Amino acid sequence: MFKQLVVLFICAALSKNNVAVPIKLNASKVSNKATVDTLRILTYNVHHCNPPGKNLIDVSAIVNVVKQSNASIVALQEIDVNTSRSGKGLDQAEAIAKACGMYFCFGKALDFAGGSYGVAILSKFPISDVQTIFLPKDADPKTEQRVLLTARLTISKNKFIRFASTHLDVVNEANREQQVNEIIKKMATDSLPFIIGGDFNASPKSNSVNLLDKAFQRSCTECTPTIPQDTPTDAIDFIAFDKGSAKKIKIAKHFVINETYASDHRPVYAELLIRN
Repeated sequence: MFKQLVVLFICAALSKNNVAVPIKLNASKVSNKATVDTLRILTYNVHHCNPPGKNLIDVSAIVNVVKQSNASIVALQEIDVNTSRSGKGLDQAEAIAKACGMYFCFGKALDFAGGSYGVAILSKFPISDVQTIFLPKDADPKTEQRVLLTARLTISKNKFIRFASTHLDVVNEANREQQVNEIIKKMATDSLPFIIGGDFNASPKSNSVNLLDKAFQRSCTECTPTIPQDTPTDAIDFIAFDKGSAKKIKIAKHFVINETYASDHRPVYAELLIRN
């Protein structure tokens, strides 16, 4: 006696025309895999779009760097807006963003040359909740005012991050430590993953970067130098994310772009994988 082979079919209901009608599955029985997005991040001190050693403003050179990097989020430092130095009708943040097809926001650090000077964020993702936070400089009040520019970026439906651009004190290490502490305080009050790019004007072994490393994970550990642009000797430009988001964010790539014309810094690029 042969055993009967029983085959179980899960069939869709058929209409009169024998066309399959989709069956709705119980959502609780469907695997819910976390979605992963790739954030292509660039941080770049653009030297007000003035190529070193050249008596000109070359916005197109910065645009080319951003485009060639294929970055989706950019932190820019040393941005001029309507200054006599760069051009009274020129908003550098806006010009770069428009040429790259990106959203943007600008954080003014100080009045300069009849216009404004500060940092900017460019993003392929929509920007909202923009804040410019003045950073402390109590150790040496005569130094230049520095700011932290933050914005909420909508990565996808119901998926957001906080992104920041900053440029810390170039003169006084104690000021830089105060400024890093202020950034950490801001991050600690935020419920979103917090990612920052900037010119920290400090090397990885400095007190201020060591302080940053207690709360943030930099995209590099052995960091390639970024200044001066022709023969770099020091790494002072970094991308980092808060350590509380380490389970959500993974570093996929990090490198310094070999760009020597457009600015006195080399740009830093990182790819971060972020899941729900």
